[in-house]
Amino acid sequence: MANSLTQITFDFIDPEETPKEFLSGMPAPQKEKKPKSTRGRKPLKEESDWEQIEIPEDEVLFKKLYYSIGEVATMFKVNTSLIRHWENEFDVLEPRKNRKGDRFFTPADVKTLHLIYDLVRRRKFTIEGAKEYLKKSKHSDERFAMIQSLQKIRSFLLELKASL
Repeated sequence: MANSLTQITFDFIDPEETPKEFLSGMPAPQKEKKPKSTRGRKPLKEESDWEQIEIPEDEVLFKKLYYSIGEVATMFKVNTSLIRHWENEFDVLEPRKNRKGDRFFTPADVKTLHLIYDLVRRRKFTIEGAKEYLKKSKHSDERFAMIQSLQKIRSFLLELKASL
Protein backbone atom coordinates (compact mmCIF):
# COMPACT_ATOMS: atom_id res chain seq x y z
CA MET A 1 0.00 0.00 0.00
CA ALA A 2 2.84 2.39 0.84
CA ASN A 3 4.46 1.76 -2.52
CA SER A 4 1.31 2.65 -4.44
CA LEU A 5 1.15 6.02 -2.72
CA THR A 6 4.67 6.91 -3.68
CA GLN A 7 4.05 6.04 -7.33
CA ILE A 8 1.26 8.54 -7.80
CA THR A 9 2.20 11.11 -10.42
CA PHE A 10 0.55 14.38 -11.17
CA ASP A 11 -0.04 14.61 -14.91
CA PHE A 12 -1.31 18.18 -14.73
CA ILE A 13 2.08 19.53 -13.48
CA ASP A 14 4.64 19.92 -16.24
CA PRO A 15 8.10 20.48 -14.70
CA GLU A 16 9.37 22.28 -17.82
CA GLU A 17 6.40 24.66 -17.96
CA THR A 18 6.94 28.12 -16.51
CA PRO A 19 4.97 28.78 -13.31
CA LYS A 20 1.80 30.84 -13.72
CA GLU A 21 -0.09 33.13 -11.40
CA PHE A 22 -3.01 31.48 -9.67
CA LEU A 23 -5.86 33.80 -10.64
CA SER A 24 -4.80 35.38 -13.92
CA GLY A 25 -2.97 32.42 -15.46
CA MET A 26 -0.24 34.79 -16.67
CA PRO A 27 3.40 33.68 -16.31
CA ALA A 28 4.66 34.43 -12.82
CA PRO A 29 7.63 36.83 -12.58
CA GLN A 30 10.87 34.97 -12.01
CA LYS A 31 12.87 35.87 -8.93
CA GLU A 32 16.44 36.85 -9.66
CA LYS A 33 19.13 35.04 -7.73
CA LYS A 34 21.10 37.34 -5.46
CA PRO A 35 24.86 37.29 -5.81
CA LYS A 36 26.73 35.72 -2.92
CA SER A 37 27.60 38.17 -0.18
CA THR A 38 31.20 39.34 0.03
CA ARG A 39 30.99 40.12 3.73
CA GLY A 40 32.63 38.05 6.42
CA ARG A 41 35.78 35.99 6.36
CA LYS A 42 37.03 34.73 3.05
CA PRO A 43 37.19 30.99 2.49
CA LEU A 44 40.59 29.35 2.68
CA LYS A 45 40.77 28.99 -1.10
CA GLU A 46 40.73 32.76 -1.59
CA GLU A 47 42.99 33.51 1.37
CA SER A 48 46.15 34.16 -0.65
CA ASP A 49 45.80 37.93 -0.13
CA TRP A 50 48.21 37.84 2.78
CA GLU A 51 51.02 37.00 0.35
CA GLN A 52 50.27 40.07 -1.74
CA ILE A 53 50.84 42.74 0.90
CA GLU A 54 53.40 45.28 -0.25
CA ILE A 55 55.82 45.93 2.58
CA PRO A 56 59.12 47.23 1.24
CA GLU A 57 62.45 45.61 2.03
CA ASP A 58 64.18 46.67 5.26
CA GLU A 59 66.63 48.99 3.49
CA VAL A 60 63.78 50.92 1.88
CA LEU A 61 61.51 50.70 4.93
CA PHE A 62 64.05 52.20 7.33
CA LYS A 63 64.86 55.17 5.06
CA LYS A 64 61.85 57.04 6.45
CA LEU A 65 61.48 57.71 10.14
CA TYR A 66 57.68 57.69 10.18
CA TYR A 67 54.85 56.40 8.03
CA SER A 68 51.34 57.81 8.16
CA ILE A 69 48.44 55.51 8.93
CA GLY A 70 47.26 55.81 5.32
CA GLU A 71 50.63 54.62 4.00
CA VAL A 72 50.62 51.69 6.41
CA ALA A 73 47.05 50.76 5.45
CA THR A 74 47.97 50.73 1.75
CA MET A 75 50.99 48.51 2.49
CA PHE A 76 48.71 45.93 4.10
CA LYS A 77 45.75 46.58 1.75
CA VAL A 78 43.35 47.13 4.66
CA ASN A 79 41.28 50.03 5.94
CA THR A 80 42.78 52.54 8.33
CA SER A 81 40.10 51.62 10.86
CA LEU A 82 41.60 48.14 11.16
CA ILE A 83 45.03 49.62 11.88
CA ARG A 84 43.48 51.89 14.55
CA HIS A 85 41.67 48.89 16.04
CA TRP A 86 44.88 46.88 16.24
CA GLU A 87 46.63 49.87 17.81
CA ASN A 88 43.99 49.98 20.56
CA GLU A 89 44.00 46.21 21.10
CA PHE A 90 47.73 45.47 21.13
CA ASP A 91 49.95 47.12 23.72
CA VAL A 92 53.09 46.60 21.63
CA LEU A 93 51.89 49.25 19.15
CA GLU A 94 52.25 52.85 20.21
CA PRO A 95 52.43 55.15 17.20
CA ARG A 96 53.49 58.72 17.61
CA LYS A 97 50.70 61.29 17.37
CA ASN A 98 50.97 64.94 16.45
CA ARG A 99 48.84 67.73 17.96
CA LYS A 100 46.16 67.12 15.40
CA GLY A 101 45.96 63.44 16.42
CA ASP A 102 47.40 61.93 13.23
CA ARG A 103 49.16 58.62 13.82
CA PHE A 104 52.69 58.07 12.58
CA PHE A 105 54.26 54.62 12.68
CA THR A 106 57.97 53.87 12.90
CA PRO A 107 59.45 51.12 10.71
CA ALA A 108 59.61 48.92 13.83
CA ASP A 109 55.87 49.48 14.31
CA VAL A 110 55.31 48.44 10.69
CA LYS A 111 57.26 45.24 11.35
CA THR A 112 55.13 44.59 14.45
CA LEU A 113 51.98 45.21 12.42
CA HIS A 114 53.24 42.70 9.86
CA LEU A 115 53.56 40.12 12.64
CA ILE A 116 50.05 40.92 13.91
CA TYR A 117 48.69 40.73 10.37
CA ASP A 118 50.32 37.33 9.92
CA LEU A 119 48.90 36.02 13.21
CA VAL A 120 45.36 37.29 12.69
CA ARG A 121 44.87 36.94 8.95
CA ARG A 122 47.07 34.07 7.80
CA ARG A 123 47.29 31.88 10.89
CA LYS A 124 43.68 32.67 11.94
CA PHE A 125 44.44 33.65 15.54
CA THR A 126 41.78 35.52 17.44
CA ILE A 127 42.70 38.93 18.81
CA GLU A 128 42.98 37.47 22.30
CA GLY A 129 45.07 34.56 21.02
CA ALA A 130 47.41 36.91 19.18
CA LYS A 131 47.81 39.02 22.34
CA GLU A 132 48.75 35.94 24.36
CA TYR A 133 51.14 34.77 21.66
CA LEU A 134 52.93 38.13 21.64
CA LYS A 135 53.15 38.20 25.45
CA LYS A 136 54.33 34.61 25.92
CA SER A 137 56.84 34.30 23.12
CA LYS A 138 59.55 36.86 23.71
CA HIS A 139 61.40 36.08 20.50
CA SER A 140 58.33 35.99 18.28
CA ASP A 141 59.56 38.85 16.09
CA GLU A 142 62.90 37.12 15.48
CA ARG A 143 61.14 33.85 14.71
CA PHE A 144 58.79 35.66 12.32
CA ALA A 145 61.72 37.32 10.54
CA MET A 146 63.39 33.92 10.17
CA ILE A 147 60.20 32.43 8.71
CA GLN A 148 59.91 35.34 6.27
CA SER A 149 63.49 34.89 5.06
CA LEU A 150 62.96 31.14 4.63
CA GLN A 151 59.82 31.81 2.60
CA LYS A 152 61.76 34.19 0.35
CA ILE A 153 64.43 31.56 -0.19
CA ARG A 154 61.76 28.97 -0.97
CA SER A 155 60.07 31.23 -3.52
CA PHE A 156 63.45 31.96 -5.13
CA LEU A 157 64.22 28.25 -5.37
CA LEU A 158 60.79 27.52 -6.86
CA GLU A 159 61.31 30.22 -9.48
CA LEU A 160 64.74 28.79 -10.23
CA LYS A 161 63.26 25.31 -10.58
CA ALA A 162 60.55 26.58 -12.92
CA SER A 163 63.10 28.30 -15.16
CA LEU A 164 65.12 25.08 -15.64
